[in-house]
Amino acid sequence: MTSEEKRVYLLLKAVIFHYHGLDEQEKIDLETATERLQAREELKWAMEFIEKDQVTSFERARAFLNDIIRDYTREKREQLIQMVWESNNLKGYVTEMEATAMIRLARDWNVEQALVDLVLK
Repeated sequence: MTSEEKRVYLLLKAVIFHYHGLDEQEKIDLETATERLQAREELKWAMEFIEKDQVTSFERARAFLNDIIRDYTREKREQLIQMVWESNNLKGYVTEMEATAMIRLARDWNVEQALVDLVLK
């Protein structure tokens, strides 16, 4: 995985987690992913991106991700949506705000049906 792909992965995960406020389980999940990917610098970058202005962080991340992800294959876009869905499900539920954020991204990336299929499972 390239450094850019690690940034995309961790920013996506972090911005969705921060959408309602980062809880302890989500912090652990971010740390675990960071260690697995050996991506300490990429996580630092993602957190600084969010902390720059938390109120606008989702929309800024959405624009950033849309610019990069448009070049990704459909399969890779679906994998990213699946990853963020599964990460949010670790706590046993997905908030309405998180679901709305994921729907908006899935629609942007033209993988909305893949997200619907995940929800229905």
